[in-house]
Amino acid sequence: MITLGPRVLKTGLAVMLAIHITNWLGLEPPLFAAIAATFTIQPSIYRSWKQVLEQFQANTLGAVIAISAIYLFGSNPVVIGFVVVIVIIIGLKLKMEGSISLTMITVLVIMSSQKYDGLLAAGNKFIIVLVGMGSAFLVNILVSPPSSNKKFTSEMDLAFKELSLLMRTVISSELTEKSFQEGWRRLKKDEAKLEELYKTLDEEREKISRITRLDVREMVVFKQMLACLRHGLRLLDIIENHFFQSHPEMEESMVFDRHLEELITYHEMILLKHAGKIQEIEASYKMAVLDGTSQFLESIMAETGFEREHKLRIVIIGSAIYDYAFHLERLDELVDQYQKS
Repeated sequence: MITLGPRVLKTGLAVMLAIHITNWLGLEPPLFAAIAATFTIQPSIYRSWKQVLEQFQANTLGAVIAISAIYLFGSNPVVIGFVVVIVIIIGLKLKMEGSISLTMITVLVIMSSQKYDGLLAAGNKFIIVLVGMGSAFLVNILVSPPSSNKKFTSEMDLAFKELSLLMRTVISSELTEKSFQEGWRRLKKDEAKLEELYKTLDEEREKISRITRLDVREMVVFKQMLACLRHGLRLLDIIENHFFQSHPEMEESMVFDRHLEELITYHEMILLKHAGKIQEIEASYKMAVLDGTSQFLESIMAETGFEREHKLRIVIIGSAIYDYAFHLERLDELVDQYQKS
């Protein structure tokens, strides 16, 4: 089932507003404003503003080059092609890759006009671009402003559900290999999406904190949530590469499976506490999980009955378990500090 997100709906609204304004001002063609609007809608207010500034600069440069080329060489296809190449090169040199497409359209519309009336026509086309960009920026701010922090927590919940399923079945092999690999790929995509969302949040906090004062302490919590997800992924990867190759006994598999269950449950409780769905995690439970991890790892290191390769593989897995547990404990502490403040 296809769902329409706020960004999709806002793009349609921005296009409608841009066309309406250009018609009201008597500017032609309004379609050009609609195209400019679609390029300006971004997932955050800061990125939308940055896109407006970048496109304004790039389109000004493109218009100047196009007008200069017409006055000097005319507007035949060879000249247009040459100007397009020049605009692309300059855009890449100035690191304005995101604005090249719209700048190209600006250049082509100005240079391919059947009736060229000098600066007046160029100015008309340029104003149309500004109307499109301005319409998109206004819609992005006024209509359901992007809330990346809420989206981050909802995406983290989805990613954790996938991690939980894989963590609880990786030892017991209850999932088919195909289902496990599909879940693994989805989890990797979720991680990449969360990384991008975190960057968006960090930009909002750093660049326009006067407009949207994001809680810096919550950013620290989000960063640690990402760290826990990464270490959970790393643990799954290490188990896949080392556990079954060590040819474990049934009892050993059950011990590992039970300990992973305890850790993923602890992870789940921390996220529920952050969401305000449960109260403080009991110290006795927390201590039992963390002490259990320490005792579990000590027993691995003290075991003398394993063959060398088997023990090396188990130690590698134990190290990943320790890292995961360490970051979970850190996340628990940060959530406590954030909620108390």
